[in-house]
Amino acid sequence: MQSASRSRLTNRSLVALAVLNFFLADARDGLGPFLDGFLATHGWSPMTLGLIATLGGILGMIATPLFGAWVDASLRKRMLIVIPVVLVTAAALWTLASPDNASVFGGQSATAIVGAVIGPALMGLTLGLVGERHFSRQVSTNEFWNHAGNVVSLAGIYFATIAFGLNGIIGLMVLTAAATVLAVFAIDPAQIDHQVARGLAHDDGAPGPSGYSVLVGSKGLILLAVTLMIFHFGNAPMSRLIAQDFSIQLGTPFRTTAITTGVSQLSMIVMALAAPFLIRRFGLASVFVIALLALPIRGAIAGSFSSFAVIFPVQILDGVGAGLIGIATPIAAERILSGTGRFNVGLAAVMTVQGIGASLSNVVAGWLTNIGGYGLAYWVHGGVAVFAVVAFFAGYKSIAPAQKNDIGEVDALAVATP
Repeated sequence: MQSASRSRLTNRSLVALAVLNFFLADARDGLGPFLDGFLATHGWSPMTLGLIATLGGILGMIATPLFGAWVDASLRKRMLIVIPVVLVTAAALWTLASPDNASVFGGQSATAIVGAVIGPALMGLTLGLVGERHFSRQVSTNEFWNHAGNVVSLAGIYFATIAFGLNGIIGLMVLTAAATVLAVFAIDPAQIDHQVARGLAHDDGAPGPSGYSVLVGSKGLILLAVTLMIFHFGNAPMSRLIAQDFSIQLGTPFRTTAITTGVSQLSMIVMALAAPFLIRRFGLASVFVIALLALPIRGAIAGSFSSFAVIFPVQILDGVGAGLIGIATPIAAERILSGTGRFNVGLAAVMTVQGIGASLSNVVAGWLTNIGGYGLAYWVHGGVAVFAVVAFFAGYKSIAPAQKNDIGEVDALAVATP
């Protein structure tokens, strides 16, 4: 089934998938990394910004598993990307036009809820198009175009702000949302295998397990979720804090955030290009280890230096850590859940658990910043990732099983472990 799925793909659908990931980079998160810098220069405190991020995280956490099950069952996966993109863009424009309590809390709450469906929908769409065998490479390709789109968007925002101010930002948001919608509709729905998209490439006709049973009964999925929860508790607030810190220092929230985020996105592009080789040569488990170890180093550097130049090594390491984790996570979930028919709900459950860590971290980061400054928050959140490394090594063979196929992947950790 998988080879047939791949062979009947037209260039149009693959090109459209690349274009979708390119423009979705900007359209899926609304203001995204610019929100904190924008609101910080309008007098919003780190603690309040942390509460906003936490609220959004909780709402997204509640919605994500429900949307994952919806993606598994839906035969209209394209619309599960189009509708959220339109709503997220509208919420972002509302916040820009009037950054008061109603628009910020209301807009970000709406963004968190409807945006939670985009991740599972995109992964299901990708798996349904290319099949299980090619999924690992296609995830890396998706991430390459996603980060490339982010870099172009950040450069566009930087120059649009200089030339047109806030109107330039608004114009770019509308443009990227429209391009995303057009790219989605350019994908041929007839080429999406909805059975493969939910992890039933090897369907034997037996009834599939319920969503809850496959989640609770999968040791690898539980350990993956716990590892990522710890990692994201440490990682989630770091870029937000850096954006706040230097936006306040320099007084240029959009341009400063464009630079800091652009560095990490360029690093993520390199990671997306390197990931297929790293997975094939050293195994998925080794890629996880590299990603997890990047965060403690990042926190130590950010906590030790305060000059603007520090953003370069710090954000490069963000690209290594978050970039590789973003690629490795859906690949691991697909391997763990292969044949269950619950890939999307399983991936959504992992995203929910990691969202718990990310949501809690925002309030903690705000509190740490209030009592000890940004340096204290960097040290604490970077140090937390050490526990993620420990959790991963406790069950890495279940979290990141090697793929036994003709690609020839090896498990470097298994070779090195007696």
